[in-house]
Amino acid sequence: MELNQASYQIIADLLAARTGQHLTESRRWRVTTALAGVFREHGISNIDQLVCLLDVPRRRATDHDLASQVVEALLNNETYFFRDKPTFDQIPEDILPDIAQRRAHTKRLSIWCAGCSTGQEVHSLAMLFEDQKDRWQGWTIDILGTDVSHYAIRTARTGLYSQFEVQRGLGIAQMLRHFDETPEGWQIRDHVRSITRFQQHNVLTEPPGRQRFDLVLCRNVLLYFAPETREVAFRRLSSAVAHDGFLMLGAGETVVGQTRVFVPSAKRTSLYQLQDSPVKSAVPAFG
Repeated sequence: MELNQASYQIIADLLAARTGQHLTESRRWRVTTALAGVFREHGISNIDQLVCLLDVPRRRATDHDLASQVVEALLNNETYFFRDKPTFDQIPEDILPDIAQRRAHTKRLSIWCAGCSTGQEVHSLAMLFEDQKDRWQGWTIDILGTDVSHYAIRTARTGLYSQFEVQRGLGIAQMLRHFDETPEGWQIRDHVRSITRFQQHNVLTEPPGRQRFDLVLCRNVLLYFAPETREVAFRRLSSAVAHDGFLMLGAGETVVGQTRVFVPSAKRTSLYQLQDSPVKSAVPAFG
C-alpha cells in the first residue's frame, strides 16, 4: 500500500514524541504491516483514515488509547534469551567477577536492563545468578527491566513464554531447570523471578529510582534514535551508572563519535565506562 507522505510523517512524529524513536525511510515499508492489527480492531482501511481518527479531539471512550496502540504496534520488541551470546558471555566470565570484587564489602549488586522488551534479557541474567547460586550466597541481587512498551512490560512480568520463545537461546537443560511447562506456555520459575522486577520507563527521561547501577544494559535500543536524541539518552544513562560501573550496548552500537560522557572499555566488547571512571580499563572515546 502506498503511504501518503503527510500521513506517514504524522505517524513518525507520534512515535518520536512518545518514544524518541526515529522512523527512518528504511523502516517505512513495514508501517502498514505493523499497523494491520490496529486497522482490523478499529475498522480502519488505510493510514490516511487512521491519521484522521488520531486527529479527532474528542473520541469515544473505547478508542481513547488509539494513539498508544499505534505506538505499541510500531515498536520493535525483538529479543531472545542470551541474545548475542559472545557479548553476553562477558557478563558471567569477566564483568560480574570484576564488579563482585569491588562490591565485596556490601554484597549488593544492581543491574538495569533498559529497553528490556518482553523480559528475556532480564531473565537470562537471573538464570546466570541462579546457576552460580553458591558463588552469590549472601548477596542482594536486584535486576530491573524497563521498556517504553506497556505490552512488553506486562508480558515480562508474567514470565510466561511460548515454545518458540523459549527455544530461542535456551538449551533443553536450561528450559527444564528454570521453567515449568503449562497449558498456557513455559512459565519461568520463582527462583529466577525472585531477583527481578519490571516497570514501564522511557530511557529519555530521568532514570528509574535514585540508585546507581553497577551494570546497565541498553542493547539495540539506541539504534532507533536520531543522533541528537541518542546524546540525550547517553546523558540519562550516565546519571544511572555507578561511578565505577559499566554500560553495555548492542554489538552494532558505540559511544565513539556519539558522546563524551562514556568511553570504551579497553578489554571488553560493547562495554563502556564513565569518562571519569576510577576503573583503569578504558580508552578515550575521542582522539
